[in-house]
Amino acid sequence: MTMNKLGVWAGLDGLSSVAMAALARRLDAWGYGALWLPEALGREVFSTAAWLLANSSALVIASGIANIYARDPMSAAAAQKGLNEQSGGRFLLGLGVSHVPLVEGVRHLEYGKPVTTMRAFLAGMARAPYHAVAPAEPPKTVLAALGPKMLELAAEAADGAHPYNVTPEHTHQAREILGAGKLLCVEQAAILDTDPARARATARGFLAVYLGLPNYVNNWRRLGFGDADFAGGGSDRLIDAVTVWGDEQTIRARIDEHWAAGADHVCVQALGPTSEPDTGLLGLLAPRPGGETLDAGRVERG
Repeated sequence: MTMNKLGVWAGLDGLSSVAMAALARRLDAWGYGALWLPEALGREVFSTAAWLLANSSALVIASGIANIYARDPMSAAAAQKGLNEQSGGRFLLGLGVSHVPLVEGVRHLEYGKPVTTMRAFLAGMARAPYHAVAPAEPPKTVLAALGPKMLELAAEAADGAHPYNVTPEHTHQAREILGAGKLLCVEQAAILDTDPARARATARGFLAVYLGLPNYVNNWRRLGFGDADFAGGGSDRLIDAVTVWGDEQTIRARIDEHWAAGADHVCVQALGPTSEPDTGLLGLLAPRPGGETLDAGRVERG
């Protein structure tokens, strides 16, 4: 799998299927390496990925993330292999354990110990039978990993990690745990707005749901944030560390920090005044032809 070092992370449930396809074609033409799709209360991620793969030519479509409680290991393995065979290897599987409210409160399933449950799921995928035409190359899997134990599992039993809502400091720590040769694909929320009050208000609106999820709060605590940072929608310190706002140069500088800290691929979540991705920002950040590409965890010139 080869992809540009810069990608896009976008929730697209507010777009029609036609509009999603148009966005994928635009990102493809702009030279982005991947489009990362979440899975929560909207579309099922594998069927959405199939649609977007069919409506793009070079763009990698990645799940960021596919909820392991939404399907069994055999179904996940079959979807991963089928999508890669159909697209010539352009599907990257990101798996995650989701969150207690979504698993127990919405799906009415029992939420297990995260690392133990993910380890068992990966083992189930590895032994799942698949009696169809296989992809040309073994497909890759990255884990939604924040804490050290899940990052260790990503290094041991997967091809890498996909951290979300993290800082460059976390990226550095993640690279140390993963070691060399593992993919580190980091999400970065960005707001093209130089007005501090307005930009931070946008960021607080974005982070509101995550401040109620222990997986993220616990990770921020490990990074040195405390109760005062989680009150009132998030302190300026937390907002400015997890999101980046300002002009194009400021946003590019944060992306560069992640790369310098060990990220192979940074997927930008372009936040704007609506729930749709800010295509104005994505247009500004669009990779240039012949930029750096990522090939099996190794960065080289395209």
